[in-house]
Amino acid sequence: MTAENEPKSGAASRPAHLPLQGVRVLAVEQFGASPYGTMFLAHMGADVIKIENPSTEGDPSRRTGPYLLDTHDGLYFQSWNTNKRSIVLDIKSKGGRSDFERLVAQADVVINNLRGDQPEKLKLDHAALSPLNPAIVCVHISAYGRDNTRAGWPGYDYLMQAESGLMHLTGEPDTPPARIGAPSIVDHMTGMTSMVGLLAALLRARETGEGCDVDTCLFDVTLHQLGYTATWLLNEGHMSERQERSGHYSLAPVQTFPTADGWIFIMCMTQKFWEALLPIIGRNDLAAMPEFETPATRYDHRGKLTEILDETFRRHPTDYWLSRLQGVLPVAPVRNLAEALRDDFVAECGMLSVMSHPKQAELHMLSNPLKFNGRRPAIRSCSPLGADTEAVLSSVPTGETTE
Repeated sequence: MTAENEPKSGAASRPAHLPLQGVRVLAVEQFGASPYGTMFLAHMGADVIKIENPSTEGDPSRRTGPYLLDTHDGLYFQSWNTNKRSIVLDIKSKGGRSDFERLVAQADVVINNLRGDQPEKLKLDHAALSPLNPAIVCVHISAYGRDNTRAGWPGYDYLMQAESGLMHLTGEPDTPPARIGAPSIVDHMTGMTSMVGLLAALLRARETGEGCDVDTCLFDVTLHQLGYTATWLLNEGHMSERQERSGHYSLAPVQTFPTADGWIFIMCMTQKFWEALLPIIGRNDLAAMPEFETPATRYDHRGKLTEILDETFRRHPTDYWLSRLQGVLPVAPVRNLAEALRDDFVAECGMLSVMSHPKQAELHMLSNPLKFNGRRPAIRSCSPLGADTEAVLSSVPTGETTE
């Protein structure tokens, strides 16, 4: 890393040894799921090389606005691709395929997030690449998988939320179906799930010399996030529904409450926290009421309990309640994005970084949430489109390749 790319705040300087240094990853990727996952690999020291198609001007997210830094770069793109190198290569052409195979012979991982029917056609699977490198790990992220009737379907994050039932569970009762507010949450979950499989397969390949295919898809990962609501339905026929105030499905009080100037979220997940809450808010009388005696009875009478606690919390502003409740029981203010990112605790944790960029002196980014030996990985901007082509291709030997 060059000196100008050292973080100026938040993330500490690069640890002396990151756990994936020496690992090379070839990423045939675009938009969200794979780029988010491989960004973590790059932050952990892997040499992640984005292979971008020159005929399509690279990863389409490079041109996704509204905040562009250059013709083929922007804040949207950088949020998923820091610490990566970029080469332009048409793997469908004879010359491009030859160069790609030279890279595969020296790589540890090839990852793609194409439609499920594409990896075999483009010879990106282990069957096609193992003659070049038996230990190669081939990771496939698709919308619906590679081995079913939807293999050729396109698919995106929000579609998965709709079909999986997540939208049915999100939002207030009696309102239209809603997606989860965080952007690309399914892409992020799928990217991270694929990284677990990738690293497990990489460990095995290092031990045995044999790589494999690793598959996951947006649909499967989204369905898996239904968690215990799916288990309840499959075993007991219980149909979970939206809960008022983003409440819990079986515990109370676990929800938002209005204060004099905003909202807070209270999570009395245990009897201990319920008993700690009452004297602080001046409502010891509630302990003697049979309908609020246990978690089950509180949930059954949560409508009445909400009315009582609403009246109590509205008496004072958010800061008043936080000063009395934080650290004693689980509570948090409900904030907008600006309030959240500007909170002193975010800076204290080192979750904000500043990196340089060829077109802008400083870019403010979120730091990686992982620490190694107490230090966060440093962040640097992804290379411009194709900037590393010559350096990368010249680093691998020429020789015979398969057709």
